[in-house]
Amino acid sequence: MEVSTKLPVVPPKLRDLPSNVRHHLGWWVRDRFPNRKVVREVQGVKMVLPWPHRLPDYAGDGPYGQNLVRLAAALSEPASPVTVLDVGANVGDSALQILHATDAQILCVEADPYFLEYLHLNVDEDPRVAVVEALLTPDPKTEATTAVRTGGTTRFAEGEVGDALPTITPEALREKYPSFANLRLIKSDTDGYDVELVPAIAEAWGGARPVLFFEYDHRLSRLAGNDPLAVWPRLAELGYRDVAVWGNGGDALGRTTVADIGSRTAPLEEKVGIRAQTYWDVAVIHQDDLAGLAAVEQLVPAAQRL
Repeated sequence: MEVSTKLPVVPPKLRDLPSNVRHHLGWWVRDRFPNRKVVREVQGVKMVLPWPHRLPDYAGDGPYGQNLVRLAAALSEPASPVTVLDVGANVGDSALQILHATDAQILCVEADPYFLEYLHLNVDEDPRVAVVEALLTPDPKTEATTAVRTGGTTRFAEGEVGDALPTITPEALREKYPSFANLRLIKSDTDGYDVELVPAIAEAWGGARPVLFFEYDHRLSRLAGNDPLAVWPRLAELGYRDVAVWGNGGDALGRTTVADIGSRTAPLEEKVGIRAQTYWDVAVIHQDDLAGLAAVEQLVPAAQRL
Protein backbone atom coordinates (compact mmCIF):
# COMPACT_ATOMS: atom_id res chain seq x y z
CA MET A 1 0.00 0.00 0.00
CA GLU A 2 1.42 3.38 -1.01
CA VAL A 3 0.42 6.26 1.22
CA SER A 4 1.57 9.83 1.65
CA THR A 5 2.69 11.22 4.99
CA LYS A 6 3.46 14.71 3.67
CA LEU A 7 1.13 17.59 4.33
CA PRO A 8 0.37 19.79 1.31
CA VAL A 9 2.36 23.03 1.02
CA VAL A 10 0.14 26.11 1.01
CA PRO A 11 1.34 28.73 -1.53
CA PRO A 12 1.95 32.21 0.00
CA LYS A 13 -1.01 33.85 -1.77
CA LEU A 14 -3.39 31.19 -0.43
CA ARG A 15 -2.16 31.83 3.11
CA ASP A 16 -3.56 35.35 2.84
CA LEU A 17 -7.10 34.07 2.25
CA PRO A 18 -9.56 33.69 5.16
CA SER A 19 -9.25 30.28 6.84
CA ASN A 20 -12.74 29.14 5.82
CA VAL A 21 -11.96 29.95 2.17
CA ARG A 22 -8.66 28.06 2.38
CA HIS A 23 -10.45 25.07 3.89
CA HIS A 24 -13.08 24.91 1.18
CA LEU A 25 -10.50 25.40 -1.57
CA GLY A 26 -8.37 22.64 -0.06
CA TRP A 27 -11.39 20.35 0.17
CA TRP A 28 -12.24 21.01 -3.46
CA VAL A 29 -8.73 19.96 -4.52
CA ARG A 30 -8.64 16.90 -2.24
CA ASP A 31 -12.07 15.77 -3.40
CA ARG A 32 -10.62 15.34 -6.89
CA PHE A 33 -8.48 12.46 -5.54
CA PRO A 34 -10.88 10.26 -3.51
CA ASN A 35 -8.66 7.15 -3.64
CA ARG A 36 -5.40 8.70 -2.51
CA LYS A 37 -4.37 7.18 0.82
CA VAL A 38 -2.58 9.30 3.40
CA VAL A 39 -1.32 8.70 6.93
CA ARG A 40 -2.33 11.39 9.38
CA GLU A 41 -1.84 11.86 13.09
CA VAL A 42 -5.15 12.99 14.53
CA GLN A 43 -5.09 14.12 18.16
CA GLY A 44 -2.08 11.92 18.86
CA VAL A 45 -3.26 8.82 16.98
CA LYS A 46 -1.93 7.76 13.57
CA MET A 47 -4.39 6.42 11.01
CA VAL A 48 -4.78 5.81 7.29
CA LEU A 49 -7.34 8.10 5.67
CA PRO A 50 -8.58 8.94 2.20
CA TRP A 51 -7.07 12.32 1.32
CA PRO A 52 -10.48 14.08 1.13
CA HIS A 53 -11.48 13.00 4.64
CA ARG A 54 -12.43 16.01 6.78
CA LEU A 55 -11.44 14.53 10.15
CA PRO A 56 -7.99 16.19 10.42
CA ASP A 57 -9.55 19.56 9.56
CA TYR A 58 -12.36 19.24 12.09
CA ALA A 59 -10.25 17.79 14.88
CA GLY A 60 -7.15 19.93 14.89
CA ASP A 61 -5.91 20.26 18.47
CA GLY A 62 -9.40 20.88 19.88
CA PRO A 63 -11.96 18.78 21.72
CA TYR A 64 -13.71 17.44 18.59
CA GLY A 65 -14.49 13.74 19.11
CA GLN A 66 -12.80 13.59 22.50
CA ASN A 67 -16.09 13.52 24.40
CA LEU A 68 -16.66 9.93 23.22
CA VAL A 69 -13.07 8.96 24.05
CA ARG A 70 -13.27 10.44 27.55
CA LEU A 71 -16.64 8.81 28.14
CA ALA A 72 -15.25 5.39 27.21
CA ALA A 73 -12.29 5.94 29.54
CA ALA A 74 -14.60 7.05 32.38
CA LEU A 75 -16.69 3.89 31.94
CA SER A 76 -13.65 1.61 32.12
CA GLU A 77 -13.09 -0.62 35.10
CA PRO A 78 -9.71 -1.90 36.35
CA ALA A 79 -10.68 -5.57 36.10
CA SER A 80 -12.08 -5.62 32.56
CA PRO A 81 -11.97 -3.68 29.28
CA VAL A 82 -14.89 -1.44 28.39
CA THR A 83 -17.04 -3.03 25.66
CA VAL A 84 -18.08 -0.69 22.86
CA LEU A 85 -20.38 -1.01 19.86
CA ASP A 86 -19.23 1.47 17.18
CA VAL A 87 -22.03 1.86 14.62
CA GLY A 88 -20.99 3.80 11.57
CA ALA A 89 -17.36 3.08 12.35
CA ASN A 90 -16.17 4.84 9.19
CA VAL A 91 -12.35 4.56 9.00
CA GLY A 92 -12.04 3.37 12.60
CA ASP A 93 -11.00 6.73 14.03
CA SER A 94 -13.23 6.45 17.12
CA ALA A 95 -12.06 2.90 17.81
CA LEU A 96 -8.40 3.86 17.46
CA GLN A 97 -8.73 6.82 19.79
CA ILE A 98 -10.65 4.85 22.42
CA LEU A 99 -8.02 2.10 22.34
CA HIS A 100 -5.31 4.75 22.67
CA ALA A 101 -7.01 6.11 25.80
CA THR A 102 -8.14 2.95 27.59
CA ASP A 103 -8.40 -0.83 27.41
CA ALA A 104 -11.43 -1.79 25.34
CA GLN A 105 -13.12 -4.43 23.22
CA ILE A 106 -14.80 -2.81 20.22
CA LEU A 107 -17.32 -4.15 17.72
CA CYS A 108 -17.18 -1.93 14.62
CA VAL A 109 -20.13 -1.93 12.20
CA GLU A 110 -19.70 -0.28 8.79
CA ALA A 111 -21.70 -0.65 5.58
CA ASP A 112 -19.82 1.53 3.11
CA PRO A 113 -17.25 -0.52 1.13
CA TYR A 114 -15.21 2.64 0.48
CA PHE A 115 -14.60 3.31 4.18
CA LEU A 116 -14.37 -0.38 5.04
CA GLU A 117 -11.06 -0.57 3.19
CA TYR A 118 -9.62 2.06 5.55
CA LEU A 119 -11.30 0.54 8.59
CA HIS A 120 -9.56 -2.76 7.92
CA LEU A 121 -6.22 -1.04 7.31
CA ASN A 122 -6.52 0.73 10.65
CA VAL A 123 -7.84 -1.98 13.00
CA ASP A 124 -7.28 -5.45 11.57
CA GLU A 125 -4.00 -6.00 13.41
CA ASP A 126 -5.59 -5.28 16.80
CA PRO A 127 -7.24 -8.39 18.32
CA ARG A 128 -9.42 -6.15 20.49
CA VAL A 129 -11.45 -5.05 17.46
CA ALA A 130 -13.99 -7.01 15.42
CA VAL A 131 -15.43 -5.64 12.16
CA VAL A 132 -18.96 -6.31 10.90
CA GLU A 133 -19.50 -5.55 7.22
CA ALA A 134 -23.21 -4.81 7.23
CA LEU A 135 -25.83 -2.10 7.51
CA LEU A 136 -27.30 -2.22 11.01
CA THR A 137 -31.04 -1.56 10.83
CA PRO A 138 -34.06 -2.23 13.06
CA ASP A 139 -36.08 -3.28 9.99
CA PRO A 140 -34.88 -6.54 8.37
CA LYS A 141 -36.66 -5.47 5.15
CA THR A 142 -34.49 -2.38 4.73
CA GLU A 143 -33.03 -2.12 1.25
CA ALA A 144 -30.50 0.71 1.36
CA THR A 145 -28.51 0.34 -1.83
CA THR A 146 -26.66 3.60 -2.37
CA ALA A 147 -23.95 5.10 -0.22
CA VAL A 148 -24.14 8.90 -0.37
CA ARG A 149 -20.71 10.20 0.66
CA THR A 150 -19.91 13.75 1.73
CA GLY A 151 -16.41 14.63 2.90
CA GLY A 152 -15.71 11.94 5.46
CA THR A 153 -19.15 10.52 6.18
CA THR A 154 -21.85 8.38 4.58
CA ARG A 155 -25.61 8.13 4.62
CA PHE A 156 -27.58 5.44 2.82
CA ALA A 157 -30.51 6.00 0.49
CA GLU A 158 -32.55 4.10 -2.05
CA GLY A 159 -31.04 4.22 -5.50
CA GLU A 160 -29.75 2.29 -8.45
CA VAL A 161 -26.15 1.84 -7.34
CA GLY A 162 -25.83 -1.37 -5.32
CA ASP A 163 -22.83 -0.43 -3.19
CA ALA A 164 -24.30 -1.01 0.29
CA LEU A 165 -23.69 -4.28 2.09
CA PRO A 166 -26.26 -6.73 3.51
CA THR A 167 -28.32 -5.67 6.51
CA ILE A 168 -28.32 -7.03 10.05
CA THR A 169 -30.70 -6.28 12.93
CA PRO A 170 -29.54 -5.39 16.45
CA GLU A 171 -30.97 -8.68 17.76
CA ALA A 172 -29.06 -10.71 15.17
CA LEU A 173 -25.88 -8.76 15.90
CA ARG A 174 -26.17 -9.44 19.63
CA GLU A 175 -26.69 -13.16 19.03
CA LYS A 176 -23.77 -13.35 16.61
CA TYR A 177 -21.32 -11.71 19.05
CA PRO A 178 -22.06 -13.14 22.52
CA SER A 179 -18.80 -11.74 23.90
CA PHE A 180 -20.48 -8.32 23.74
CA ALA A 181 -23.53 -9.44 25.74
CA ASN A 182 -22.63 -7.03 28.56
CA LEU A 183 -22.21 -4.07 26.23
CA ARG A 184 -21.19 -0.93 28.13
CA LEU A 185 -21.20 1.82 25.52
CA ILE A 186 -23.02 2.28 22.22
CA LYS A 187 -21.73 4.90 19.78
CA SER A 188 -23.85 5.64 16.72
CA ASP A 189 -23.08 8.06 13.89
CA THR A 190 -25.29 7.18 10.93
CA ASP A 191 -26.27 10.58 9.51
CA GLY A 192 -29.92 10.83 10.46
CA TYR A 193 -30.76 7.20 11.19
CA ASP A 194 -29.52 7.37 14.79
CA VAL A 195 -32.90 8.44 16.19
CA GLU A 196 -34.47 5.21 14.86
CA LEU A 197 -31.50 2.91 15.33
CA VAL A 198 -30.32 3.79 18.83
CA PRO A 199 -33.58 2.83 20.63
CA ALA A 200 -33.62 -0.47 18.73
CA ILE A 201 -30.04 -1.24 19.79
CA ALA A 202 -30.81 -0.21 23.37
CA GLU A 203 -33.80 -2.54 23.41
CA ALA A 204 -31.78 -5.45 21.98
CA TRP A 205 -29.19 -5.00 24.76
CA GLY A 206 -31.79 -4.00 27.34
CA GLY A 207 -30.42 -6.21 30.11
CA ALA A 208 -27.00 -4.55 29.91
CA ARG A 209 -28.36 -0.96 30.08
CA PRO A 210 -25.46 0.46 27.99
CA VAL A 211 -24.71 4.17 27.86
CA LEU A 212 -25.93 5.59 24.53
CA PHE A 213 -23.78 8.10 22.65
CA PHE A 214 -25.03 9.38 19.31
CA GLU A 215 -25.07 12.27 16.87
CA TYR A 216 -28.36 14.14 17.20
CA ASP A 217 -29.04 16.11 14.01
CA HIS A 218 -32.52 17.42 13.22
CA ARG A 219 -31.80 18.22 9.57
CA LEU A 220 -30.22 14.86 8.71
CA SER A 221 -32.87 12.96 10.68
CA ARG A 222 -35.65 14.54 8.66
CA LEU A 223 -33.69 14.07 5.44
CA ALA A 224 -33.63 10.35 6.29
CA GLY A 225 -37.39 10.40 6.87
CA ASN A 226 -37.19 10.24 10.68
CA ASP A 227 -38.71 12.42 13.40
CA PRO A 228 -35.80 13.53 15.63
CA LEU A 229 -38.07 14.31 18.59
CA ALA A 230 -39.60 10.82 18.62
CA VAL A 231 -36.37 9.31 20.00
CA TRP A 232 -36.84 10.75 23.50
CA PRO A 233 -40.15 9.12 24.52
CA ARG A 234 -38.86 5.84 23.10
CA LEU A 235 -35.76 6.02 25.28
CA ALA A 236 -37.88 7.01 28.27
CA GLU A 237 -39.94 3.85 27.82
CA LEU A 238 -36.71 1.85 28.00
CA GLY A 239 -35.78 3.45 31.33
CA TYR A 240 -33.30 6.07 30.09
CA ARG A 241 -33.40 9.41 31.91
CA ASP A 242 -30.28 11.61 32.05
CA VAL A 243 -28.77 13.35 29.00
CA ALA A 244 -25.40 15.08 28.56
CA VAL A 245 -25.07 17.37 25.55
CA TRP A 246 -22.06 18.59 23.58
CA GLY A 247 -21.90 20.96 20.61
CA ASN A 248 -20.70 19.68 17.25
CA GLY A 249 -17.22 20.97 18.06
CA GLY A 250 -17.00 18.83 21.19
CA ASP A 251 -17.61 21.52 23.81
CA ALA A 252 -19.91 20.55 26.71
CA LEU A 253 -23.22 22.43 26.59
CA GLY A 254 -24.91 21.00 29.67
CA ARG A 255 -27.17 18.38 31.20
CA THR A 256 -30.90 17.73 30.90
CA THR A 257 -33.31 14.78 30.85
CA VAL A 258 -35.15 12.84 28.16
CA ALA A 259 -38.35 14.45 29.44
CA ASP A 260 -37.06 18.01 28.96
CA ILE A 261 -34.63 17.90 26.05
CA GLY A 262 -37.32 18.16 23.35
CA SER A 263 -38.19 21.68 24.50
CA ARG A 264 -34.55 22.78 24.26
CA THR A 265 -33.76 21.84 20.66
CA ALA A 266 -34.50 25.19 18.99
CA PRO A 267 -30.81 25.71 18.03
CA LEU A 268 -31.02 22.56 15.86
CA GLU A 269 -34.04 23.71 13.85
CA GLU A 270 -33.97 25.13 10.35
CA LYS A 271 -35.00 28.76 10.08
CA VAL A 272 -36.70 30.32 7.07
CA GLY A 273 -34.03 30.85 4.44
CA ILE A 274 -31.26 29.67 6.78
CA ARG A 275 -29.89 26.13 6.86
CA ALA A 276 -29.10 24.83 10.32
CA GLN A 277 -25.36 24.35 10.69
CA THR A 278 -25.23 22.58 14.02
CA TYR A 279 -25.93 19.23 15.64
CA TRP A 280 -25.38 17.82 19.10
CA ASP A 281 -23.53 14.85 20.48
CA VAL A 282 -25.59 13.34 23.28
CA ALA A 283 -24.91 10.71 25.92
CA VAL A 284 -28.01 9.12 27.46
CA ILE A 285 -27.84 7.15 30.72
CA HIS A 286 -30.28 4.58 32.09
CA GLN A 287 -31.98 5.52 35.34
CA ASP A 288 -30.53 2.44 37.07
CA ASP A 289 -26.97 2.96 35.80
CA LEU A 290 -25.30 4.72 38.72
CA ALA A 291 -21.78 4.03 37.42
CA GLY A 292 -22.72 5.47 34.02
CA LEU A 293 -24.17 8.56 35.67
CA ALA A 294 -20.98 9.00 37.70
CA ALA A 295 -18.89 8.71 34.53
CA VAL A 296 -20.93 11.37 32.74
CA GLU A 297 -20.79 13.60 35.82
CA GLN A 298 -17.00 13.76 35.35
CA LEU A 299 -17.45 15.18 31.84
CA VAL A 300 -20.61 17.29 32.09
CA PRO A 301 -21.62 18.05 35.69
CA ALA A 302 -25.34 18.09 36.46
CA ALA A 303 -24.95 21.66 37.73
CA GLN A 304 -24.24 22.71 34.14
CA ARG A 305 -27.80 22.88 32.84
CA LEU A 306 -28.55 22.89 29.13
